[in-house]
Amino acid sequence: MQKERKDKHFIKKPIFPGGLKAMRELIREELKYPSDALESKIEGTVYLRYNIDYKGTVFSSKILRGVGYGCDEEAQRVVSKFKFEVPKGPRKLKLKFHKTIKIHFRLPKEALKKISDSPQPKQTTTQLSYTIKLSDKKEKKSEVIKKSKGYTYTIKF
Repeated sequence: MQKERKDKHFIKKPIFPGGLKAMRELIREELKYPSDALESKIEGTVYLRYNIDYKGTVFSSKILRGVGYGCDEEAQRVVSKFKFEVPKGPRKLKLKFHKTIKIHFRLPKEALKKISDSPQPKQTTTQLSYTIKLSDKKEKKSEVIKKSKGYTYTIKF
């Protein structure tokens, strides 16, 4: 006759139905690349900490490290759609759970083609001129340099 084993954990953690694979699929379906980030060609990873109540719904989230350009808000929107299953705990405890997630923003390949096909704004160029003089020991070390609209560098050997 075998003895019934007790659970190792007193408090049961929330579980996403379908596991990590289903969570990634939900993120892939729901995530919309922000237009500001797309125009600025911004990529990066948003780190979020979110809270789960005893019913399994996400009730708040906080950005630990963001990217900006609307990516942070989009990551919070996607995380707020999560719904977890919380196993029944002893004595019907109503607990809050905290989890951390990374959401990656990578530019889609189609968007890169559209951006590269669009006309680029005219870029201004800055001219640099260099003057190289061999120094004589008789020559004074300090020289007065005339001010101009460009940059001038004097290199002495």
